[in-house]
Amino acid sequence: MIVPGREEYPPGASAEATAQLHLRHRLSAATADTCAEAGFTAIVQDVQLGPEVTSYVERIRPRPLHAVVLAPSPEAVAERAAGRSKGGYRPAWTIADLDRNSACAPGRWDCG
Repeated sequence: MIVPGREEYPPGASAEATAQLHLRHRLSAATADTCAEAGFTAIVQDVQLGPEVTSYVERIRPRPLHAVVLAPSPEAVAERAAGRSKGGYRPAWTIADLDRNSACAPGRWDCG
């Protein structure tokens, strides 16, 4: 985790915020690789949007690799979020923003 110097990743994020996001992706992919090399099945959970999905999957070396992408409708996300005691969406990103930025057509995971 980046604490001092951490930048939020809002829509239109700065170059530094984008660099921090990509650092997180590189580190989690490297961790998955290391676990796989040690004989473990690695499962990585993260929010990936649009072309970041393909970019992230390409960072992970061991094969076979299975990518499971959950892309519920904005209505389903809002309904689920309403039933939770904690909020997962910050003012910078609304559920509609996340859906719009995913750029995924139904039935596609590569989003690129």
